Amino acid sequence: MSNNSILDGNIKIIVQRVVAEGCGAILLTGPSSCGKGEIAKELSSFLSIPKERHLSMGDILRRTIRKARENENFRDRLATAYNISDRISVFEEAENRAENISKAIKYKSELILFYGGRETISQLDWLEFCVIEGLLVPDEWTVNIINATFEDSEEFQKEIFILDGYPRTIKAAEELLNTFGEFNIPIIKVIHLSISKDEMIKRALVRKRFDDKKDSLEKRYQFYIENVQPSIDYLKVRLGSSKVSLIDAHQPVYNDLDIIDIEKSIKQVTLNVLQSLGLPSYLLDMKN
Repeated sequence: MSNNSILDGNIKIIVQRVVAEGCGAILLTGPSSCGKGEIAKELSSFLSIPKERHLSMGDILRRTIRKARENENFRDRLATAYNISDRISVFEEAENRAENISKAIKYKSELILFYGGRETISQLDWLEFCVIEGLLVPDEWTVNIINATFEDSEEFQKEIFILDGYPRTIKAAEELLNTFGEFNIPIIKVIHLSISKDEMIKRALVRKRFDDKKDSLEKRYQFYIENVQPSIDYLKVRLGSSKVSLIDAHQPVYNDLDIIDIEKSIKQVTLNVLQSLGLPSYLLDMKN
């Protein structure tokens, strides 16, 4: 019997589960409504990454605000540890950066209207308003919150995780690399999901989230062009072009009635993401 005679028989190899082991971050970035959350969930499922290790910057910020509104102890810690207080005005010169004050002043009338005519606008109010309206959250605040996330949770230093929706500026990208360097967290890949402005607005209006208004969406896309894209270019320079992959996030798959099959369309984009991560083709066949 030859050494390779077993290859002459009928063999069926079944791989039922892929488990990604090691440590490091997969960054998902792109414009609003490009499908970062959906792709992250599919990616987590395929690579057996627990949902606790899928970090959405938007969710982190919204959870931080909600917890601060509901929990007095956390609200106090947010003020002392993160310098985001519900008792300090965002217009107080001694307590805020000049650029934050000038930006808040531009939106003062909208802020007063948003908070029911109340003219006293705190730092926490400004954070909440920025998140809801899709405005840039001050870099120092996001950096503090990100640092606390990785400092307080050792699993992110020892396991693979997904961070979607961050960084959003060159400054944030620079600080994120510093934070990852401090905690010895490598970046496995930066996945840049791309869609057009029209497709972004179309998707956002369909999902009907309370903060998805057309004027806000226009601002978000402009912010993406002016800030997010340059941050991706910055990461490409710092990490090397092989660490950054551009993926078309609009790959519609149609059913027999010529209607877009959302689930299959998401899976198609996920296949491209998995391929960019270097997974062999026989594993990708598991998603078909």
